[in-house]
Amino acid sequence: MKARTLIRSTIALLAASASVSVPALAQSSPQQAEDFAITNATVAIGDGSAPIANGTVVVRGGKVVAAGAGVAVPAGVKVIDGAGKWVTPGLVSAVTDLGLVDVGAVDESNDDYAEKAGFNAALDVSAAIDPDATPIGVSRAGGVTRAAVAPMAANAIFAGQGAIIDLGTDANPVNRPRAFQFVELGERGADLAGGSRVAAQAVLRNALREAADFDRRTGISKIGGGKIGAGKGAPATTGDDIPLDPRMAQTAQGRADDGLLTRFDAAALIPVVTGRQPLYVHVERAADIRQVLRLKTEFPALKLVIVGAAEGWRVAREIAGAGVPVLASAMTDLPSRFETLGATQSNVGRMQAAGVKVGLGGFFDNDQPRYAPQYAGNLVAVGRMPGATGLSWGQALAAITSVPADILGEATHFGSLKPGLAADVVIWDGDPLEVASGPVAIYVDGVAQNMVNHQTRLRDRYRTPQEGSLPKAYQ
Repeated sequence: MKARTLIRSTIALLAASASVSVPALAQSSPQQAEDFAITNATVAIGDGSAPIANGTVVVRGGKVVAAGAGVAVPAGVKVIDGAGKWVTPGLVSAVTDLGLVDVGAVDESNDDYAEKAGFNAALDVSAAIDPDATPIGVSRAGGVTRAAVAPMAANAIFAGQGAIIDLGTDANPVNRPRAFQFVELGERGADLAGGSRVAAQAVLRNALREAADFDRRTGISKIGGGKIGAGKGAPATTGDDIPLDPRMAQTAQGRADDGLLTRFDAAALIPVVTGRQPLYVHVERAADIRQVLRLKTEFPALKLVIVGAAEGWRVAREIAGAGVPVLASAMTDLPSRFETLGATQSNVGRMQAAGVKVGLGGFFDNDQPRYAPQYAGNLVAVGRMPGATGLSWGQALAAITSVPADILGEATHFGSLKPGLAADVVIWDGDPLEVASGPVAIYVDGVAQNMVNHQTRLRDRYRTPQEGSLPKAYQ
């Protein structure tokens, strides 16, 4: 997670000097999905299996119809010759700030960090996601088609509620609002809670108990039968749609007088304690992971997901035994903090070997979502080192496609090229896990995506500059 140390004025001036024309706004009308088949390509389903030579992928009505070897191409479907190319599902970036951050060094353009907010758990990022934010276009051009957007903890251990989005070029990116609650523990959580992990654990347990008590007193979870994440286009609300029910005002009096949470924060945590909304917990060291796993004893309905887990390999059997999935960083391989003293690049491989469902996540700051294939490729390479544990090629691709989609609860929607899933398809000019390869075509829900973005425009502008086209300082 990032510490906000900014050199605002310098970067703002650099951004201004390199400014280019603003892209057209995202299209307001729905785009039409194409029916097409990609033939003669190396096809990777994304389910952990090895890539398939001379494979075919068929897409109709925005869905994958078939993918693999010996697939027949329906009559009348546009055929794309994929000779020499690779075809994969779109990348899934789990736990990122896409759509909340535009220029990282300019606070006014960012909505990931609500330091002065009067709420924390009730914060809902779906209301602020901007499909025109520069990093979305850059990530899309890198093959990322879906993401789980998370807020950053600013003034409390609870950061708020994350959303699942697609990176298609339309005006409504949110697939599922209020998809999970994000909480910060470990060193950062200790600092936010008052200076120690003791305080962070007390704050966390008090908040969960208070939410459970609030629910018992008011019956909010039984009001209206609202469903978290009503789907793409659902209006953003606080909590679980339920807290804004008119009957909420009649039941709010039932809240304990000594409660530490605001009404909306307490209501927003009710779906967490009742198991209707996953709780994503950022921790790194082994001892902190054990404390997270013990939460299930006190709050058995919790649906936990561990984020980070730099020392996860040390408690891998315990994580696997608890059935808790992990979204880990592939590149945390050095002890940069006390809580990551046991960091190793074999972490992901060792957890997976122990039976942990683990995907790659935590794409913030310099760990941009578009670098996910490089990180996955490193996990393949490390497995070839004596004494190290990595992943197979198929496992590595799955760690950035189908596995995070499964952890997000979206395995039946996207994340692989299995029939019936959304046609999020990327055509690469080579092995996608090789750093020299890149996408040549990208589809989201079967819709071809424009790969032009801020970076490509800057590249083209300065690669072949025309007289009078550069800022004065460059002439």
